[in-house]
Amino acid sequence: MARFDKQVGIITGAASGIGKEIALRYAAEGGTPVIADLNLDAANATAAEIKTRGGDAFAVAMNVVDEAAVDKGVADVMAKYGRIDLLVSNAGIQIVKPVVDFSFADWKKLLAIHLDGAFLTTKACLKHMYAAKRGSVVYMGSVHSKEASKLKAPYVTAKHGLIGLCKVVAKEGAEFNVRANVVCPGFVRTPLVDKQIPEQAKELNISEADVIKHVMLKDTVDGEFTTTDDVADCVLFFAGARSNALTGQSMVVSHGWFMQ
Repeated sequence: MARFDKQVGIITGAASGIGKEIALRYAAEGGTPVIADLNLDAANATAAEIKTRGGDAFAVAMNVVDEAAVDKGVADVMAKYGRIDLLVSNAGIQIVKPVVDFSFADWKKLLAIHLDGAFLTTKACLKHMYAAKRGSVVYMGSVHSKEASKLKAPYVTAKHGLIGLCKVVAKEGAEFNVRANVVCPGFVRTPLVDKQIPEQAKELNISEADVIKHVMLKDTVDGEFTTTDDVADCVLFFAGARSNALTGQSMVVSHGWFMQ
């Protein structure tokens, strides 16, 4: 039997990047990923790709900072499948500026997507997990859940905050057999990171090559980017844990950039 046979997992921001890789891998191991994304066309394309590989998938439009949209998406999943076994809170953005130049609007926008989005999707899924007496929540943190970099005040703040939310969900969910954990990747070459390279080069007045070598990868053991596959490995490890021993934890996958 496949590891996630007939299980249903909602993955936010799953139309591309890390979220898409998690969805593909979850489906390959028997799970049914729900591709929850702001871009419904892209979500449908990812779901169609999974179906061509012999799996099942379901696309839903979801703006994670809109409570009504989150609740509707979760209700649609329950109406179709009658279960939610996994939530992967992955949707996120990045805005790069020094604190002194950061607009309050951008601060609130980034915190809302990362933290409000995690809260709203968690809240919507938990009532169904509690009723079923089973479930797993995996938050997409970052090495920035553990430490800081220049130019990323709200991102670092939000990713630290996810650790706190995870710990509370792990404690509250325990009596219902629901676990919560955080995966903390290093830099992954997704569009989110590619966009940062010229932005940081401009802010720091260095070349893009120097951003990659001396900012992003300088503390790794091998000068390599983390891959989407590396991150998916860790998410599915948490999702597939067979006991409640593994809850309230965070795992860093960063080529040694941050060690604990």
